[in-house]
Amino acid sequence: MRIISGLARGRKLFTPAGQSNVIRPTSDRAREALFSILGNTLIAARVLDLYAGTGALGIEALSRGAGQVVFVDNARNALDLIHKNCNLCLQGMNLQGHKKAIIVKCDLARGLNFLDSTVLEGTPFDIVFLDPPYKKGLAARSLTDLSNSIHLRSGTLVIAEEFSGETLAESFGKLTLYDQRRYGETGFWFYTSESS
Repeated sequence: MRIISGLARGRKLFTPAGQSNVIRPTSDRAREALFSILGNTLIAARVLDLYAGTGALGIEALSRGAGQVVFVDNARNALDLIHKNCNLCLQGMNLQGHKKAIIVKCDLARGLNFLDSTVLEGTPFDIVFLDPPYKKGLAARSLTDLSNSIHLRSGTLVIAEEFSGETLAESFGKLTLYDQRRYGETGFWFYTSESS
């Protein structure tokens, strides 16, 4: 796995040793397709990376110009990988003491209300990546939680990743589906947030 484009282009990411039943990184092919779709929406964006795993999605966003990424995961090995990958890829990207990458431990399977709200203070998020373990119903549950969140603005993009054979609803509260793409076993559902 490598960072595909931007300031950290070509950097090889640390990944879980062997077959991990906790972390399933998004393939380079699917990630490249996703970020081609997002294009310039990443520039200066505040990004929330839920179930961050290796941190590949959030780090790719920072490499391509995102202003800040909050990485959230619960597994100890995932948090270690995110720290290592951020240290590897983001050297020299902090500007004037501004923290570009914030890493948070939280069991998202219990819901977003368990996420420490102090790290989410500030402007609402522009983009949310949601990449829970496949086929466990966590994507739908987290989309429901996000639809009730005060941390989304009108127009926030929420990209849910799930097994391509699964079905996610066309709306979750104020989140409305506007696109869907499939790349092998990976499916992306693109939602936009409407004002409540």
